[in-house]
Amino acid sequence: MNLFSLAGRRALVTGSSRGIGFSIAQALGRAGASLVLNARAPDALEEAAQRLRAEGFDVATRTFDVTDPAEVNAAVAAIETEVGAIDILVNNAGIQRRAPLDQFDDGDWRELMATNLDSVYFVSKAVAQAMIARGAGKIINIGSVQCELARPGIAPYTASKGAVKNLTRGMCADWARHGLQVNAIGPGYFATPLNQALVEDPEFDAWLRKRTPAGRWGNLEDLHGAAVFLSSRASDFVNGQTLYVDGGILSVI
Repeated sequence: MNLFSLAGRRALVTGSSRGIGFSIAQALGRAGASLVLNARAPDALEEAAQRLRAEGFDVATRTFDVTDPAEVNAAVAAIETEVGAIDILVNNAGIQRRAPLDQFDDGDWRELMATNLDSVYFVSKAVAQAMIARGAGKIINIGSVQCELARPGIAPYTASKGAVKNLTRGMCADWARHGLQVNAIGPGYFATPLNQALVEDPEFDAWLRKRTPAGRWGNLEDLHGAAVFLSSRASDFVNGQTLYVDGGILSVI
């Protein structure tokens, strides 16, 4: 089991004040990693940090906008010099906007792409500089089953997550030779704040339970094993892959 230990490693998790990001940070902490949490809201970020410190984890926080390359570069440099080397990066920050594509607001498109896609590029590029110099590093991008599927009303989100999948492959192509492993996790339908409107829709809830072979929504703890695996030495020869944690929904028609 030592292959899965993250003792002595430090993980930066973006968008980690709640939801999937918080839960993944919790999983990495339980595996032994020191944590750096990120979000844009200082109060929510500090509340999340206190919850994790209560479990005995070493937790630092950094408030910065992952869509602003200048802020990203300054924050990553400060973490590397003031907190310590970033061994693991989890690009989790993301948003959802729902509307028929012909009625989609152009401003919402730009905001969604900046948050879901541009941030993955900006933060990964900044963190990879030091990882490449050290000859080691783990990057996990949070995708979605929408890397492969589309549904009415979320075409831009689907486009952003499809791009994250192929950006993950591109990062592997450029950075694997430097000792980095870059992979993605593709969650299925999880009961998170991002999906609250769907969770509260009885018709969609019934459809999802019938459509998913496991017959249920995902629980955040269902992501823990995948996150620890892709952050640890156990995945040292796994690169450019998207691991779907979806209850089997992609496997059936």
